[in-house]
Amino acid sequence: MPVQPFVNSKILIVEEQPLALSYLKQSLERLAYRNVFVAESAAVAKESCQLNKFELIICSFDLSKRQNGYQLYEELLQKRLIKRCTGFIFTSAETSPELVHSVVELQPDDFLVKPFTIKDLKLRIERILKRKQGLRRIYTLIDDENYSKALKFINSELDSQQHTYSVMLLKLKGETLLKLKRFDEAKQFYKSALELQKFTWAKLGLVEALIANDEDLTAQKFLKGLIEKSETRLAALDLLGRLELKLNKFEHAQKALHEASQIAPRNLSRQKSLSTVAMINHDYECSYNAQKEIANFARYSIHDSPEVYLNAARAGIDFALATDQHEQIQKITRQTQQYLSDLKKQFPNAINQTQVDVLNARMHYLKDEHKKARHLMEQLEDEAVIRSVDAALDKAKAFHELGFQHKAQALFSQIIDHCERHQTQEDPVMMHYLHQQHDERKDITMGPKELNNHAVKQFNKGELDVALEAFSQAFRVMPKNASIALNLLQCLADATGKKGITFNTNLAKKCMSVLQSAELDSEQLTRFDKLLAQMKEMGLAN
Repeated sequence: MPVQPFVNSKILIVEEQPLALSYLKQSLERLAYRNVFVAESAAVAKESCQLNKFELIICSFDLSKRQNGYQLYEELLQKRLIKRCTGFIFTSAETSPELVHSVVELQPDDFLVKPFTIKDLKLRIERILKRKQGLRRIYTLIDDENYSKALKFINSELDSQQHTYSVMLLKLKGETLLKLKRFDEAKQFYKSALELQKFTWAKLGLVEALIANDEDLTAQKFLKGLIEKSETRLAALDLLGRLELKLNKFEHAQKALHEASQIAPRNLSRQKSLSTVAMINHDYECSYNAQKEIANFARYSIHDSPEVYLNAARAGIDFALATDQHEQIQKITRQTQQYLSDLKKQFPNAINQTQVDVLNARMHYLKDEHKKARHLMEQLEDEAVIRSVDAALDKAKAFHELGFQHKAQALFSQIIDHCERHQTQEDPVMMHYLHQQHDERKDITMGPKELNNHAVKQFNKGELDVALEAFSQAFRVMPKNASIALNLLQCLADATGKKGITFNTNLAKKCMSVLQSAELDSEQLTRFDKLLAQMKEMGLAN
């Protein structure tokens, strides 16, 4: 076999299966590559990358010793242990849509399905090494964040006739214009690129430029077409979610982010956005599921931290407080305890006792053990400095639920002030959520469970106006709770015409929507049917 170019390139194989590792190593040696290194785990691979500058890494996605291939590549990129000049090939025997989409989002240089031939391996390696060598100077400038100089060099290369990597240069030019925030120029560039050929990257880049340029309606029109195509659906949904968040259309944003997260659940940044927007929409179940995914995929990754397990437990309690399903509450409580147990195992030396005490207080509250809950909260010291926004927010919620209204409002105000001073306002979605939590708990002095119980008591006493206000408040913070929706709809019907109360059609429609999509038990179904008949007789329903 003739000697191949780049035979002196440093190549790292990351593979834990002995046979696969042996096959890869022997294949590279047959192709005359002289500097082949091996790593049988992600930990060894990271050590190798700290000691060597590799031209190429061939990594199995299916690593099982703590970190998998996805987590390894993510960490290597984030810690800058590899740069754009390093080629990266994933190998995997699995080709599930979820895995493939997750890999595509990380944008490695290639993906090889096991088993593969030495001929296929040769072609992929040579193609990547040639491209990396040909664009090395540009990649280095981009790695150094010297985007202005990179753009000049890209333009210079494009001016040379029939450049081997002209398409890649065009793609890099668009990305660099976006990095430089030259959005109008980026928009015009992507339009010109699309006139040459309908590049997928140019379509998505154009949408990104339009959103950044505040041309939101035009961006929406483009996204409709991109979402319908399988090759652009994931990226288009992600962009649509970002656009809807920008426009404060939170329900639409949640739908787009949820669909994108189902396609590629390993993107933890998107899962976090989904959890926050779901909380804004009072969809506690969706928020909890997103936090569970974060806890699942963060383990052993660069994202792993005590906050991951604490936030999953917090989201679980929020969900448990918003449901009246006893079995669901028990399941969530067990899972919350498991997250706290996992926290101790993963981070035995972390100091989280105050945060755990708050969670335990909220769990006591969930079990109607108010005395124990209040005792735990009374033992906690006030903190002059907020070290964790999530922890402080959970503490404020606990104060509110247990009737410490003054402490709750003071802490909410402190959190908002902290975020504004520390530039968290750059995340407008989080700031919206914080203000919403502050305002809702200022207007609604009871916890969600007490609100519903209070409303039922007032309804049974015939105080329909008071009950209606309480049910409305409960529905405001738990808009997907079928029991509250049923109680509110009943109260709306019974209170109409009394004490000057008129039927709130919009609110009734929201209740009906919840009830029609919920899985009602037999008692609720019977009651709902009777209520519909009553409303029809009163002329309140079609």
